[in-house]
Amino acid sequence: MKIGHHNIDEKVFIIAELSANHNGSLDTALKTIDAMKASGADAIKLQTYTSDTITLDCDSEMFTISQGTLWDKRKFHDLYAEAMTPWEWHSILFDHAKSLGMEAFSSPFDTSAVDFLSDLEVPAYKIASFEITDIPLIEYTAAKGKPIIISTGIAALSDIEEALEACRRMGNEQITLLKCTSAYPAALEEMNLLTISDIKNRFGVNVGLSDHTMSLAAPVAAVALGARVIEKHFILDRGMGGVDSVFSLEPHEFKAMVDAVRDTEKLLGKVTYELSAKSLKSREFSRSLFISEDVKAGETISASNVRSVRPGFGLAPKHLKEIIGKKFKADIGKGTPLSWDHIQ
Repeated sequence: MKIGHHNIDEKVFIIAELSANHNGSLDTALKTIDAMKASGADAIKLQTYTSDTITLDCDSEMFTISQGTLWDKRKFHDLYAEAMTPWEWHSILFDHAKSLGMEAFSSPFDTSAVDFLSDLEVPAYKIASFEITDIPLIEYTAAKGKPIIISTGIAALSDIEEALEACRRMGNEQITLLKCTSAYPAALEEMNLLTISDIKNRFGVNVGLSDHTMSLAAPVAAVALGARVIEKHFILDRGMGGVDSVFSLEPHEFKAMVDAVRDTEKLLGKVTYELSAKSLKSREFSRSLFISEDVKAGETISASNVRSVRPGFGLAPKHLKEIIGKKFKADIGKGTPLSWDHIQ
């Protein structure tokens, strides 16, 4: 499957999530994109909403966060007003990213955002974890016919099934499901990354990881388990603060993650039993049958005058039992690799 110019089947697609880490500054956002590129990101992802498109300005306790999170005691409306990326920035940020050779897309949080992003010709859409139960939004997004990436952070199995059915009802099979743990930051013991391979096998879709840990091990393990997309929050400096800073990677950390993922891709390679040129050369260090003492023509081959030793220039050791008791054809010196020509 291709996202823009990037074939995720050939190379893991690494997304740097800007989220609220611009802290309200367009200049910071542009500098962050530069740092994302330098750190090896393939794409930048934004979030497209306003406080009014994502929630209500309401004083009810239900609209105040109180779940033991980083954002407790804050009203949803106030938090999203601080965290949003102004819509008028999108084309500026997308154009800048594309000028650097990066893909640029976003998470829409309502249908007006989907239409807005469609006008900007994004190469894909991302459905955030907390929107996976919004089936009308998923249908509307999938109907655009672009690749759709869906995080599963709060999803029960039935939620995932319904989201996939929604995409497929719209004729969209370009689906990637991201294993996600919706905790900020997420604890390692809550990640359950073995689910990645199960998602791939169970649902027959591309799979990836939206990672909120501060560990570089999670993306590496995810790629080893079959992830083709990795998404991580990115910030220039956690010291800047901001609503997402605590679980975002700084440039040197993101670069280390990218390097580790690329190394993992090389390590995984492909399924093959063919030996490389270096491995074939190394077979010279394997064991084989050598004449271990001077022998005369007609002398009986025994375990004392033929041994399995390194290097590997003689007959394979599997033939030892077969030749014990046979005779030598000629006088042969110690250290000669045994061949069939030596045996009567």
